[in-house]
Amino acid sequence: MPRPILDETHIHPAIRSKVAGHQQAMVQEVIAAVRGHDVVVVGMGFNPFPKKACKALDTIGQPYKYLEYGNYFNNWRERNALKMWTGWPTFPMVFVKGTLIGGASDLQALIDSAEFKKILAQAA
Repeated sequence: MPRPILDETHIHPAIRSKVAGHQQAMVQEVIAAVRGHDVVVVGMGFNPFPKKACKALDTIGQPYKYLEYGNYFNNWRERNALKMWTGWPTFPMVFVKGTLIGGASDLQALIDSAEFKKILAQAA
């Protein structure tokens, strides 16, 4: 089932540019990182789960790009743009070969099942 996204025709023309441009600098930075690295972890300070994802990758010797945006006390509006873009509600957001695979527990499950290595072996 595809995730529901409000169709462009249901956004009033007067606000379309606001919607399209909302916090796009951060989104574009993540897009560039995902294009340039096999594994990207997007996190935030004071949250233990991005650290768990990074530790899991460190344990298996997998290089990754880590991007951190604020913490619980700041930058929530900016981070919200990432949530809107991906549809993923929490941090970290882990991307492997350009695909959002979920958070820290999802990453660990893929590592444990050997699926992670299969995804990495696929051509981008």
